[in-house]
Amino acid sequence: MSSEVKSNDRPTSVLKDEHQVILRVIAVLKQLVTLSESREQFEMEALGQCVEFFKLFADACHHAKEEDLLFPALESRGLPREGGPIGVMLHEHNIARQLTADMASALEAVRRDEPNGREEFHTAAHQYIELLTNHILKEDNILFNMGDRMLTEEDQTSLCSSFCEVGCRTFGGKKREELTRLADDLESRWLSV
Repeated sequence: MSSEVKSNDRPTSVLKDEHQVILRVIAVLKQLVTLSESREQFEMEALGQCVEFFKLFADACHHAKEEDLLFPALESRGLPREGGPIGVMLHEHNIARQLTADMASALEAVRRDEPNGREEFHTAAHQYIELLTNHILKEDNILFNMGDRMLTEEDQTSLCSSFCEVGCRTFGGKKREELTRLADDLESRWLSV
């Protein structure tokens, strides 16, 4: 999928497309954790690539669009941050950041040959998989539908333009297209196992 946003795109469609890329890497993570738990086969490199993808694509690129652009636009149209779906999504983003950091820390523990590193990684990975899978369902089926009803055509156009600017940035020195190719590579290597 190209990072270029088309003029007729809705911002929620762009975010839903990114959700599909994130879900593909979540499926890879799930497969890698299953292999690790069942065969004692700990694929350090691939697991590290998943964590990097979540940090750079899911959080720095995708969640930034939601937090810095979409959510403020929805608030300006009357959707409250506190006590509403925006507050819940922000809370879950923070939990996802912590779980990503926990996975990265556990990988470092495995590299140092610490005894609980793998178990800590598995725990954080399972929590991340469950959290993000449910989080994406809520955004796609509840919040984004509300947003499509609340945002004006002018809001939609402005957000798409801003999304395009974000998509042109680099995240940890990597362009969005490189991160999407990483997702493609992980999927082709691990979901056909």
